[in-house]
Amino acid sequence: MAILIIFRHGQSVWNLENKFTGWIDVELTEKGMQEARNAGEKLKPYHFDLAYASGLKRAQQTLKLALEVSGKVVPTVYNDALNERMYGDLQGLDKTETAKKYGDDQVKIWRRSFDIPPPNGESLKDTADRVIPYFKSEIEPQLKAGKNIVIAAHGNSLRALIMYLEKMTPKEILEFEIGTGVPRLYELDSDLKVLKAENI
Repeated sequence: MAILIIFRHGQSVWNLENKFTGWIDVELTEKGMQEARNAGEKLKPYHFDLAYASGLKRAQQTLKLALEVSGKVVPTVYNDALNERMYGDLQGLDKTETAKKYGDDQVKIWRRSFDIPPPNGESLKDTADRVIPYFKSEIEPQLKAGKNIVIAAHGNSLRALIMYLEKMTPKEILEFEIGTGVPRLYELDSDLKVLKAENI
């Protein structure tokens, strides 16, 4: 049996400022750093063989702080395949102002539809199309070998992963909330069937 723990980065500067962030590389806030440390407390009982984070520093900082607090030194891999959804023309825009400009309904479609991307950006489907192949090729073989893995990533890249692991429908995953810095634990059998999935 292998253990996989995934968690979203702590609050970022643009989370606080209510901006679409996507691939813009912003820092954590003080609150975000504390959320990462809190996640680290919850990681203490577990052993990890490998750690992964996206290519964006808010996920990397979150992972680093969490591992430090948990007292673990783990080989770590950073990869852009785990990056947040690319929000295209919306990146850097205030969410409230964007809703005023395009209308609430249009912004909701961009944010919460499965396969309709914002202008020049990615849909959740597009995000899943890079996250899941990376997970299958790079991370699944490690889990099948019985290695325990921790991943720090983003709301939408983790939504894609949770949808895959828990066999959710697009509708179910779009309604699934992922809090910042809240670890989700999976216990997996040798065929990577999910035996347990819960927030810790």
